Amino acid sequence: MTTTPTAPDAVLATRPRHLGSLYAGNSRAVMARGLLATRSSNYWVVVSGFFEPVFYLLSMGIGLGSLVGSVATTTGQEVPYAAFIAPALLAVSAMNGAIYDSTWNVFFKMNYAKLYEGMLSTSLGPLDVAIGEILLALLRGALYAVGFMVVMQVLGLNLAWTALLALPAVLLIAFGFASLGMAVTSYMKTFQQMDWIAFVMLPMFLFSATFYPLTVYPEPIQWVVQALPLWHGVELVRGLTTGSLDTAMIGHVAYYLVMIATGLVFTTARLRALFLD
Repeated sequence: MTTTPTAPDAVLATRPRHLGSLYAGNSRAVMARGLLATRSSNYWVVVSGFFEPVFYLLSMGIGLGSLVGSVATTTGQEVPYAAFIAPALLAVSAMNGAIYDSTWNVFFKMNYAKLYEGMLSTSLGPLDVAIGEILLALLRGALYAVGFMVVMQVLGLNLAWTALLALPAVLLIAFGFASLGMAVTSYMKTFQQMDWIAFVMLPMFLFSATFYPLTVYPEPIQWVVQALPLWHGVELVRGLTTGSLDTAMIGHVAYYLVMIATGLVFTTARLRALFLD
């Protein structure tokens, strides 16, 4: 006597798996769904998020910059104040775009829309969902960064040809924050817990050598600042846009590669624990 498999069993039996039950090679479906939802409901929210760092640049870089004059970079190069803070705000722009999509949007989809439960009942695995959502957040961060780079170019704040390399650097930054943001969000259960993300991001934005050099802090505080992920992004982008290149950039890139790998591993494991185990 033969038995007909139930619907869930049939789905699981026909899943094309590349990494066991984790990955079906179809993260583009998750990304496509997210793009469609953004276009239909959140388009203006996405666009409005671009202007915050531009306003900071115009008010502080141009306004306050006329009083400050020149500032020294980490390598000792003197640059105009506007050219000093512009690459930092570029890194912040990428971070903000990536964090918004990988935290609040993921939180709603996971806890209220119950979207991931539906996705994981199909051929998709948790790694498909993780990569798709992170790439969607990466795209938003990239759009913010490209727009801000255009503003910097118009204002003459890209001081070296190596500024072209700031774009892939910004993608790396956005990828790192999106990966870690989704991993952290997978443990959040309430809106009150989500407020901790803003609580962490605000001081990181203010104290990651965004508006003034690291050397203004006492040495113990400098070590704390250098442990923050945004500081590594700021230093990497600032070095590229001003032409202040040094070997420390290798360390900044390595920091984000570890951040990306950690975020992917924890997000995948968390989605599997929540919806499959």
